[in-house]
Amino acid sequence: MNYKESLLEKFSSRSAKIGVVGLGYVGLPLAVAFAQAGFRVVGIDLNQEKVSSLNKGESYIEDVPTSQLGPIVSSGHLVASVDYARLENVDAISICVPTPLRKTGDPDISYIIDAAENIAEYGGTGKLIVLESTTYPGTTEEVIMPCLIDNGDIVGKEVFIAFSPERIDPGRTDYVISSTPKVIGGVTPDCLEVCLALYQTIVDYPVPVSNTATAEMVKLLENTFRAVNIGLVNEVALMCDKLGLDTWEVVEAAATKPYGFMPFYPGPGLGGHCIPIDPLYLSWKLRTLNYTARFIELASEINSHMPDYVVGKVTDALNDECKSVRGSQILVLGAAYKPNVSDVRESPAIDLIHLLIEKGARVSYHDPYVENLAEEGLPQQSIDLSAKTLAEADCVVIITHHDSFDWDFVSEQAKLIVDTRHAINESNHARVVYL
Repeated sequence: MNYKESLLEKFSSRSAKIGVVGLGYVGLPLAVAFAQAGFRVVGIDLNQEKVSSLNKGESYIEDVPTSQLGPIVSSGHLVASVDYARLENVDAISICVPTPLRKTGDPDISYIIDAAENIAEYGGTGKLIVLESTTYPGTTEEVIMPCLIDNGDIVGKEVFIAFSPERIDPGRTDYVISSTPKVIGGVTPDCLEVCLALYQTIVDYPVPVSNTATAEMVKLLENTFRAVNIGLVNEVALMCDKLGLDTWEVVEAAATKPYGFMPFYPGPGLGGHCIPIDPLYLSWKLRTLNYTARFIELASEINSHMPDYVVGKVTDALNDECKSVRGSQILVLGAAYKPNVSDVRESPAIDLIHLLIEKGARVSYHDPYVENLAEEGLPQQSIDLSAKTLAEADCVVIITHHDSFDWDFVSEQAKLIVDTRHAINESNHARVVYL
């Protein structure tokens, strides 16, 4: 049987059945995109609560509104399950599982391995398998491929394997799956052709590259670029502090140059599922080759210590008011790692709250998107943001600049503000200390 031609025909006619493993911030939008393109989609996730919610047509991801999810679930174009056996009869599978770092700093690809082994158990023959999870160069061929060819299948003939890194930016509406260029690398040219045929049904700008390792490296370069530049501007902030200069004024003036400069802004640290983690995958891989990724290591060191720097700013600001951190009431505004989302993964707000509590502060927080921090090991629940709670705080610390915050109201009611996001441009009320 000519599996390649069969897959190309099924993708072209939208008669293929698609599997998506992992229904989080990456997998669910992808599954929805395939379903909206006319494919029948089976989503696999080990979280029964997510599966139950999805099968009721109820979304748990901000980027996928229930109004969008409901109709494709009702029509039968999207169904979820915890059972990998549901993938036995699909034609293509996209793997979108987490790839965290272990506490030792080395990559945890156990979710990828588990997905590959389960897919192999129910047969990869005649299927396209695409890894979307961010990982180090070589993972697709060194980890995914051996599982899928253990039965004797030939890559590019009986099974097709590719890597296409996700480029999801939670909360964005200008660049979504369809409008974001999609990098694709196949193990063989035939694998690439088959993968391109599938993803061309949901993306406007596919970007083919020569192999899977190149595609894996592309993703790491993208996020390393951001991590290193954020590390640079964070260090500039530290230098400007010692020089008595306004970092934001410096960056904004530099940004007027029409070429050769791209503005990055300082902050309380890195957060999210990509930028704090992904460069360290590359750093780890290079250490196995006896090479030190110096820019990555230095940027990670600077960025990871920014919460400590913010605590120092809070301490100094309180000292100027003849108060100590111990016993002070501190209100943190924003717990999510970026504006207008509920995602707290790697959020610097979590580190900041832990550090302030260790110093004896009485810490509360407000975030309209994050109800509580129980999963982060903190007892705090989001409190109401009122004139009373602002006035009672000895110091208000701005971490996440959600659009819904009324900064004029905050500056009018608070006594002292440490602003890590330059959210408050000018204030005739509270004393504002900038990063």
